[in-house]
Amino acid sequence: MTYSTLCWTENQQAHTAQWLNDPRNPAPARLMATDHLNSREALRLMHQQTGIIWRGDYHQGKQLLAAIKKQVRTQAKTAADFHRYRLQQLQHSRLFQLLLVEIQPGFRLDNPRAPDISPALTDIYPVPNQQTWLMPLHLLLGYIGAHEWHKTGVVIEALDQQRIHVPFGVFSPLRGEYLTLVANAALPDTINTAWDIGTGSGVLAAILARRGIPAIIGTDTNERAIDCARANIQRLGYEGQVTLSHTDLFPAGQADLIVCNPPWLPAKAGNAIEAALYDPQHHMLKAFLQQVSAHLNPNGQVWLIMSDLAEHLGLRAPTALPQWIEAAGLHVLHKTDVRPQHPKAQDSGNALFAARQRETTSLWQLVAN
Repeated sequence: MTYSTLCWTENQQAHTAQWLNDPRNPAPARLMATDHLNSREALRLMHQQTGIIWRGDYHQGKQLLAAIKKQVRTQAKTAADFHRYRLQQLQHSRLFQLLLVEIQPGFRLDNPRAPDISPALTDIYPVPNQQTWLMPLHLLLGYIGAHEWHKTGVVIEALDQQRIHVPFGVFSPLRGEYLTLVANAALPDTINTAWDIGTGSGVLAAILARRGIPAIIGTDTNERAIDCARANIQRLGYEGQVTLSHTDLFPAGQADLIVCNPPWLPAKAGNAIEAALYDPQHHMLKAFLQQVSAHLNPNGQVWLIMSDLAEHLGLRAPTALPQWIEAAGLHVLHKTDVRPQHPKAQDSGNALFAARQRETTSLWQLVAN
């Protein structure tokens, strides 16, 4: 997140506030404040890069945002390919970011009928703001929704129906099929150590701990992910087996089993949460494969979890992954496939439905040549 000071005039008075948003989204060119506006007029202003500070009823503001989104998506053309789809999504997101609310010091929202937003914002920013913020309502609603998910947690069948709790900014393990693959795959004959590379919520490290592996290291470059994983591991009672490290890819040493579930699509992230979904040009995947053999104990295994959605979207050739595995000095011991069960795979209205219908998620069990 970045902060920049924005200025505007309202009721003939000069106002300033810090604009809080993802650095990928530019600040609005100008600002206006209002407590009544229809979606058509709001959208006209947004296309002129005008930020609209909403002073009206909180729930009416949510309705206005929903109407803007509906109008934009109704007007949108069907994207011919993934890259146009992503560009269209980015353009839409930047428009939606221009309906703003003013957050008072102490995480207070003064709009009529506004809820207490402090628990949701404390989840993101542990220290309350001392100055006035301008925040996109779209972003605030995302924080509120993420906070509710964080409290509720995600039920994990592979952990005996226990829950993994995930805050905003950390990848949530909603797709249970790949977790089942890891829970059921045959372990190496002798296994004392395992690494979970890109641990995220810590769910795979927890599944490995549940399977009885005595020493596990989970790594991640995202500090929020490390904090999240640590809380989940402690909550599940596996802190005696799992150590967490804020590390890029591999810790020092070698392991008997190295597991990685990298981002599956080779595209650029449009915001912070998408960093766990997109791996530009497969940089992480390729680096993992190229380096992993040096960290593998004799007779050890590499478990790579990948979807072939990128292939069905034309973003990766079907032969590419096997070629990268071979070039890394690895060969396939076993490959287990499963079809996705998540709602998007069944949603015919989703722009990527045709590709998702053909998607397969695989666990590649690899050994060094």
